Amino acid sequence: MEQFITDEIQDEAIKDLGELVGIASFNSEAEPNAPFGKGPKAALDKTMELMDKLGFKTHEDPDGYYGYADIGEGDQTFGIVGHLDEVPAGNLEAWDVEPYKLTIKDGKLYGRGTQDDKGPTISAIYAIKSILDKGYKFNKKIRVIFGTDEEILWRCLAEYNKKEDPIDMGIAPDAEFPLIYAEKGLQQSYLTGPGSTELNLDLENAFNAVPGKAIYDGPKQAEVFAALQAHNFDADQKDGEIEVHGKSVHAMNAPEGTNAVVRLAIALADVFPDIAVLKFLKAFGEDANATNLLGDVSDDVSGKLTFNISSLKITPEESRMQIDMRIPVKIDHDELIQQVSDAVAKFDMKYENFDYVAPLYVPTDSELVKTLMQTYQDLTGDTKSQPAISGGATFARTMHNCVAFGGMLPTTPDFMHQANENWSKADMRKAMEIFAEAIYRLCV
Repeated sequence: MEQFITDEIQDEAIKDLGELVGIASFNSEAEPNAPFGKGPKAALDKTMELMDKLGFKTHEDPDGYYGYADIGEGDQTFGIVGHLDEVPAGNLEAWDVEPYKLTIKDGKLYGRGTQDDKGPTISAIYAIKSILDKGYKFNKKIRVIFGTDEEILWRCLAEYNKKEDPIDMGIAPDAEFPLIYAEKGLQQSYLTGPGSTELNLDLENAFNAVPGKAIYDGPKQAEVFAALQAHNFDADQKDGEIEVHGKSVHAMNAPEGTNAVVRLAIALADVFPDIAVLKFLKAFGEDANATNLLGDVSDDVSGKLTFNISSLKITPEESRMQIDMRIPVKIDHDELIQQVSDAVAKFDMKYENFDYVAPLYVPTDSELVKTLMQTYQDLTGDTKSQPAISGGATFARTMHNCVAFGGMLPTTPDFMHQANENWSKADMRKAMEIFAEAIYRLCV
């Protein structure tokens, strides 16, 4: 195999990565032509400048949602889909370095965005440049697409798909090697029902996490605590309130967690048996695959449905729950929603849509997956790792015939969204080599 990545190429990539890390590009208040705030827009502007310098033909959405850069020619378009927005640095005291200045220390690149997703995106860009530097020409148009709202609601690529032609195949370098060929559908919704004057409850949490604790400071605490003990649920009682203990995990792994909100609701149902939403939750139980509610919902590619109830609010006017479902890729979405609606109606509850992201599924025998897998194996010697499925979501699912491919190696420590986010130069180098060889095989 040809050696595409040189020290000089990686040094150039690191220099441009430093330009992007220096821009705090988390979502903030919208401004004209900057729908996600100054930071993402500044990162997009700088990236277009860098791509122009490298000889790409660039286009920046006039409304500021996205940009892209093209190089090469052909009847087909190979897409590389990355994002320039990031989560905030958070507690600055937890950082050992300045989060918005690229710092190289002990062979590692420190700074917000080095792993997620500025580092991998820049690595893929310089993988393309490394092929061009060898004198090769592409048989496809290569389009690098830059999103600016991945960490929030993906409005950037929704706008892209309204305005631009689809790609023919592609990768999103925003996950882990070898690749993810199937991502479950993501449905976030509300279940609403009648309120209650017996009980006022406000347990609000993020959609996408199993709640690890639930606080109860309402009436009949002695009876509620006794009910928790009767169910062998872990809880403490002190200072006029009860704290129910669970285990918080990401909603895509809901069966691995312990839902403190659901446990509290089961106990409350014993004490307040006439409240409709509590009847529902007692019937639902602790089954995060929702088999008590829906039966077996699964397929042979991506496994079982996960069903996370993250929040519960009861007022005199209504009751309201947040649910997060990760839907197997072969399950019909509309039929499932009707099934959920019918099941909850028996408890006087109604289904309300909040947000839906369609699944990703590219068969493992496709040219794209086979080529990417072979490339990864040839360059790493790792023949044990297999194409993966995920309950999570990457930009790959926004595009036709696209999979998440890298840029983290299976052995790379995960610092995404954390203080001291960093990526080792060695792992970056290997990712660049894999990207370059894969693009060479698919586009040259």
